[in-house]
Amino acid sequence: MGIYKYLILILVLIFPLSNEVYSRPISWSGGSTFMYKTDSMKSSYYYHYSPLYRYSIGVEYVNDRHLNDQYFNLRGTYLLDRENTKFSQRNIYITGGLSTKSSDNFTYGIQGDWETRRLYSAISHTNQHTKTKDYSESEMQLGIAPYLGEYDDLHSWIMVKAKKNTVNSDWDIYPFIKFFKGDFLIELGTKNSHWDIHYMIRF
Repeated sequence: MGIYKYLILILVLIFPLSNEVYSRPISWSGGSTFMYKTDSMKSSYYYHYSPLYRYSIGVEYVNDRHLNDQYFNLRGTYLLDRENTKFSQRNIYITGGLSTKSSDNFTYGIQGDWETRRLYSAISHTNQHTKTKDYSESEMQLGIAPYLGEYDDLHSWIMVKAKKNTVNSDWDIYPFIKFFKGDFLIELGTKNSHWDIHYMIRF
């Protein structure tokens, strides 16, 4: 059984136990979010607005290093399912984006996460379609908080991330760290000498 199947099994087992810590792809009703992400494949700057807590709409600028292309995406994310318990939260989202450059350039995917104050897990799969080439990427994350802070404290996580895409068929597994405080979040790691960074601010 491969690593991907193992994590799917773990998430299937823990999802029914789950629910509000916080969810990243969608803000509160009427809230806005700005995100910056970069890795060895591409960089993106993404702003979205959430009319309701269940979905967000936004625009993203992408510098695709793999395809040597730059373009804008119109993106949307929908909260397919959420379950809250006293100690945890579980979320499942579907997401998609359409390039303003060409109707042949679009993305779609699914992602889920489960977390408590101490533990975190997430899984996602995204497909990228272009006129010249298609590729997909799968990602998994597991993490633990070394301490439990109060609501307004700086929170930190020690994480392990695994990535696989159809360009490089092997799994890349590497450590990274996550910090968040209030409406700010940053994740930092390195993969094959390339920075893997995710920054987010909500307002």
